[in-house]
Amino acid sequence: MGVRRPRAAACAVLAVLLTAAGCGNGSEPDGSRTGGSGASRPESASPRWEFEHIADFSGGFTDVAALGEDDIWAVGTENNGASNAHLLHYDGEGWKREPLPEALGDTDYPPVLEEIGDGTLWLRPHKYATGDGVTPWVRWDGVRWSAVPNPPPGNVGDLEAAGPRDVWALTGERAAVHFDGSRWTTTRLPHRTVDLAVAGPDDVWAVGSRSTGPGTEQVHGEPYDQPASSHWDGTSWQQVETPQSRFDEPLPPEPGAGLLKVFALADGEVRAYGNNTFNHGEVEDEPQEEFIRLRRADDRWVEQEEAPGGCALRVPVAQDDEGLFLDGNWFLHDDGRCLKIKRHRLPVSTGARKGSGQTLWLEEIHRVPGTDAWLGAGKVQVTQSGDPFGAPVLVRLKRAA
Repeated sequence: MGVRRPRAAACAVLAVLLTAAGCGNGSEPDGSRTGGSGASRPESASPRWEFEHIADFSGGFTDVAALGEDDIWAVGTENNGASNAHLLHYDGEGWKREPLPEALGDTDYPPVLEEIGDGTLWLRPHKYATGDGVTPWVRWDGVRWSAVPNPPPGNVGDLEAAGPRDVWALTGERAAVHFDGSRWTTTRLPHRTVDLAVAGPDDVWAVGSRSTGPGTEQVHGEPYDQPASSHWDGTSWQQVETPQSRFDEPLPPEPGAGLLKVFALADGEVRAYGNNTFNHGEVEDEPQEEFIRLRRADDRWVEQEEAPGGCALRVPVAQDDEGLFLDGNWFLHDDGRCLKIKRHRLPVSTGARKGSGQTLWLEEIHRVPGTDAWLGAGKVQVTQSGDPFGAPVLVRLKRAA
């Protein structure tokens, strides 16, 4: 992802973490109503996603990024069984469909946009794209696309940028690379890692799981994986003591715990999320899965206080001046309110019937630099007899008055 922003790669992780809730931002028209300090204000107080652009093909948008209100890019794909990712560009006057830059080469997965600062976007291959060795990356400087010199080798997963001369990315379960503005340096991680967060200069966090050490005693011949975290202090990665999570006896089949998401707040506080799960359906008396939520306090991990209402089992994907955007189209306000972000129904001109089922799934949300405007990219899945389809949409957040 770009500067302090989440990206769609996290959705695959959160889909595991929150199977029932889903990582896609399925949205109902009403806001949440919670009791106590998290009680919602009247429905009119809930923010709403307004349609910014509805594309005229069946498919979806997988990413969005912006350099400004007059320079917005999105990646789209069509549901036609072909490898057909393309770009959509807004130049301040209108939306225009454009092919992928030739310098990017062929790709079998939609590429990923990264805003790295100083008026520059990167467009890079998806982590599941095929190919060995170095694959081409391109950059947009506000005028044209050109090749990124010396991109890192291999398939890059999560990418976090504190600026164009301080970029971190995962290139494997136990490998991360750092870009200092001129070259990439590979570092070795002390445990399996699925997510990174940059809290500040020389202050980077990695989370995942470990299969050795305390709490990993074997169950039916396999280790009981435990949550793991590590910290980069400017010189090296150091594994950090992380709370264990184990079910009580009798243990369920194939148990395992791990951290799946790490998030750095604007004030430098670091939070981590994960689960303690098992292979369901093999025993009648199954325990309840455990949702792990931690935060750093006094140089150690402590349990987070549970958020109110519908925000309780949600994970932050972005932060603005008023609170946290959570997966599933929820917003946790700094004053403790848990709000469902509402949305409109598609106009019937799109082919969506009045009685159709409609769910908004957002792959990415992103703040327009220098503004308080937020954009989202994804699709509205339309369920209707004989003609279901996905309507690619770009949305803009409208705050309550």
